[in-house]
Amino acid sequence: MSENNMGDALGITFQSFKDDEIIASMPVNENTIQPFGLLHGGASVALSETLASVGGWLNIKEKGKTAVGVEINANHLRSVKKGNTVKGIAVPIHIGKQTHVWETKIFNKSEKLICVSRCTLAVVNI
Repeated sequence: MSENNMGDALGITFQSFKDDEIIASMPVNENTIQPFGLLHGGASVALSETLASVGGWLNIKEKGKTAVGVEINANHLRSVKKGNTVKGIAVPIHIGKQTHVWETKIFNKSEKLICVSRCTLAVVNI
């Protein structure tokens, strides 16, 4: 995987890489907040798509292919203040030859659900 990508800019740190579960954390800091000091919904979506894309890539067994996002939605359920960390857990809902669908749940430090997202990936040539 490449260095100096959006995940690096957002401080995303991976804890687990499995075909059926990807786990990573992200700080709620100056790079991930909106103007009122709360986690930006776009940062949650970026975390979700990053986890889904890595999970998709892990599930592609054919050389010369990767997975890219074609659709994502997110429901933001709770806010998180600057200075905290969130954890995302992504699991596959569908792994096909041409498309994958992943669900990501993002939790605060108290393990309360703050965001749930679903991402559809296309399997493409690189």
